[in-house]
Amino acid sequence: MECKPLEKEQHKKKMMAVQDSMDVLSGKWKISIISSICYYNKRRFSDILNDVVGISNKMLSKELKELEINKLITRTVLDTQPVTVQYELTEHGLTLKTIINNLTDWGIEHRKKIIEK
Repeated sequence: MECKPLEKEQHKKKMMAVQDSMDVLSGKWKISIISSICYYNKRRFSDILNDVVGISNKMLSKELKELEINKLITRTVLDTQPVTVQYELTEHGLTLKTIINNLTDWGIEHRKKIIEK
């Protein structure tokens, strides 16, 4: 069955929206970094480094900068000795919480399904 022109246009817009989302969240680490911050509300650099298994300091730094550029997280430098840097989700970043929770639930169910076979 052929799509009507209006349906095709709506489908294109939805596909573009998915692509826009993937452009911002793509890569091996971004979802894990966002999850770490999401679960704890505020996270220090070293906390995220411990949460995200396998990521290097340099890569975490790069990914955090990109998430900050995309207005998903804020970076706060605390006046402590030594200096502490804290990250938290912005209001815009908090809109990802439902997606993170859904991914968590899906991942738990998927693991059960795969392991039980």
